[in-house]
Amino acid sequence: MATYIYDIEVQTLTGDRHPLRTYEGSALLVVNTASQCGFTPQYADLQSLWEEFQGDGLVVLGFPCNQFGRQEPGTHEEIGAFCERNYGVTFPMYAKIDVNGANAHPLYDHLKAAAPGAFGTRAVKWNFTKFLVDRRGAVRDRFAPMTKPDELRVDIQGVLGDR
Repeated sequence: MATYIYDIEVQTLTGDRHPLRTYEGSALLVVNTASQCGFTPQYADLQSLWEEFQGDGLVVLGFPCNQFGRQEPGTHEEIGAFCERNYGVTFPMYAKIDVNGANAHPLYDHLKAAAPGAFGTRAVKWNFTKFLVDRRGAVRDRFAPMTKPDELRVDIQGVLGDR
């Protein structure tokens, strides 16, 4: 398991390898997403946060996941088109990953270890679980799917203010 988030590499929707090191010095909001979930409308609020705080150093990162009720069955191309067409998503979206289990992506192994959920559980319970990472790469908080992105403004401003 990576001990530093910026040592982790992810894959874009187009299949390119992308080191998280390119975000070093930025605050990150990492979200496992799905196109056919009751929380899918959160894409609009995530996009609003991206637009509002991007200039201040926030990067919203979307990671489609099909582990919860098979609510993200599409191909990478379909996912990207859906997000852009329905929610105007311009924040970085990455390749579909597993967030739990033996095939969990190293990014999510890192996030879950750094910010366990309720009662110390590590597993991500559903789509649209959010992790907030500060500018130094420390995972600051974990937010449940029902926490609306709009409710994270104060937390985001806090990590953006830490230099």
